Amino acid sequence: MRALITGVTGQDGSYLAELLLEKGYEVYGVVRSVARAQREGAGTFSARINCVEADLTDQSSLDRVMEQVNPDEVYNLAGQTFVPVSWTQPLLTMEVTGMGALRMLEAIRRHAPQARFLQVSSSEIFGKSDEQQQSEATRLRPRNPYGAAKMFAHHITINYRESYGMFACSCIAFNHESPRRAPEFVTRKVSRQVARIKFGLADKLRMGNLESRRDWGFAPDYVRAMWLMLQQAAPNDFVIATGVTHSVKELLEIAFSHVGLDWQKHVEVDPVLLRPVEEDPLSGDASKANKILGWKPTVTFEQMIRMMVDSDLSLLSKPAAQTAETSIAGD
Repeated sequence: MRALITGVTGQDGSYLAELLLEKGYEVYGVVRSVARAQREGAGTFSARINCVEADLTDQSSLDRVMEQVNPDEVYNLAGQTFVPVSWTQPLLTMEVTGMGALRMLEAIRRHAPQARFLQVSSSEIFGKSDEQQQSEATRLRPRNPYGAAKMFAHHITINYRESYGMFACSCIAFNHESPRRAPEFVTRKVSRQVARIKFGLADKLRMGNLESRRDWGFAPDYVRAMWLMLQQAAPNDFVIATGVTHSVKELLEIAFSHVGLDWQKHVEVDPVLLRPVEEDPLSGDASKANKILGWKPTVTFEQMIRMMVDSDLSLLSKPAAQTAETSIAGD
């Protein structure tokens, strides 16, 4: 089996590539620059994947790659994924996250119509929901440009499935984290700073709304669901979530207590970090995925946060990392 992954150097892409390699796939990763990807690395598997150059804003490059690779499965995980950036760069967000999905579908339709396609959607498409838990049937009401771009990608995936008979699925993934999460996301921001405070490289952690709640899951669990979706007899859309929400305060309590510290002595609420309008808490109903895919999360929220803190402690325990952090702290 041959798989093509966009966003292969990101959190989800790296875990998915590892999963597919373990299953004997030939894996191709779409990158904007092969040289840059090789410098930055793509996890422990980087030498085992085939990097191909293309850009989600360039239809011709996607056509070329699709024709060259002729994949059996295509996973579209790339995009501008940080909600605050979608407000400062809404056009870029729509071009990459929204229109990028359409360009991928067009490339498949033209050059690899047999390929099975998975579009990674987001809980942000639900936005302000009237339902306590969101399912595949919940009305879509995004409240930011990122959610609107993801909603377009979600609907266009369904359109191509229904209009062209393509095996195209949408994975409506709620928040999912891991030690590979980018530092601008709150879970990784906390785990990194907790590690720095534990090593004496910092003393305070500035946060926004501590009562904000999210349905947080573990990224490797979620990419397993993505793979399962493309192994079914017929294409379908699935919500992937834990169904349980946790507050930022709970996140802080777990992370700091894991290293024997009292979070209240180190956390400061910074008014600058408070959002003008707090996002509504969303909780996913993954009963359809449980019934059809046999999918359930395997890692709890507490286990995941401790894992992330341990990973950042390990990274900082390396001499070169500590030297660099000390230099930054002294600037």
